[in-house]
Amino acid sequence: MNLEQARFNMVEQQIRTWDVLDQEILDLLFKVKRENFVLPEYRSLAFADVEIPLGFGQRMWAPKMEARVLQEIELRQGDSVLEIGTGSGYMTALLASRSRTVTSVEIVPELQQAAAARLRAAHIDNVTLEQGDASRGWGKHTYDAIVLTASTPVLSDSWLEQLSPGGRLFAVVGDAPAMSARLYRSTAPGAIASETLFETVIAPLTNAPQPERFVF
Repeated sequence: MNLEQARFNMVEQQIRTWDVLDQEILDLLFKVKRENFVLPEYRSLAFADVEIPLGFGQRMWAPKMEARVLQEIELRQGDSVLEIGTGSGYMTALLASRSRTVTSVEIVPELQQAAAARLRAAHIDNVTLEQGDASRGWGKHTYDAIVLTASTPVLSDSWLEQLSPGGRLFAVVGDAPAMSARLYRSTAPGAIASETLFETVIAPLTNAPQPERFVF
């Protein structure tokens, strides 16, 4: 397998055609080696337009999803980022490459440990990995950007309260088969603007908050 040709094809055929046109992000996809963040048995799928199994019922986003989200949240080098769902650590690595610091929370200890090893091997040292259930927020700090890598039927207000002024939050909200990828922005103290970016379906956060269901 010609890794660099496969990487080039991924960028040109999947990612650029999904309206990811920020050249710095496209260049980053050549720098951060995606094949080093997948399980060895799935290495041949590292550049395919699929969600790759990680074990423990979790899956890695498709490449175009990772790149599109990275573009939409418009990171700056001084930003602090909170990621919910470390998974393989690949999205963590991309976020870290575009920001000052990343705090990433993973509920599955084994996935957190594996991601930590991959990030060390990639010499990415501006990430703090934490283990726990972050389905309704995490800690008391505020962040310039927050990324939920799994869906939530309803978005907890605690996430929005953790946005710094001007902060952005990406989340996939809703129940299958109708989920919306949304970008939330803190526009003023207590004021949030939201935008629907596209429709998609991804696995839900473990213990994600549920809407009140009508009972007859």
